[in-house]
Amino acid sequence: MGKRDELIAKYAEDLKTKCGMDPDMALLTKVTIGCGPAIYNADASTVASSQEQELETVKDNFLVKKLGLADGPELMEAINKAVETYGKSERNKYRAVIYYMLTKHFGKESVYA
Repeated sequence: MGKRDELIAKYAEDLKTKCGMDPDMALLTKVTIGCGPAIYNADASTVASSQEQELETVKDNFLVKKLGLADGPELMEAINKAVETYGKSERNKYRAVIYYMLTKHFGKESVYA
């Protein structure tokens, strides 16, 4: 099993145990691949949810640019909801898991088709 496969398994486990979701493994794999080399970097692989600038980056680079959503207050509400679902006290909120939840939330699975 390669490093990426190990990470995808870890993300799936987080979705099951911490977020109470049964992950769509094909979509999770595509979202993880879409994160690129960031998943291998300890700092870049997680979302610092307590930093407003980090949440703005998720909104601008992922929701607006990648998923093609129009900017509006509902985007930040969805990000905050994903962070709540993951657990505010959870230290490592993996970027791929947050992106997966946001993709599902907005029904944008087709972006990864």
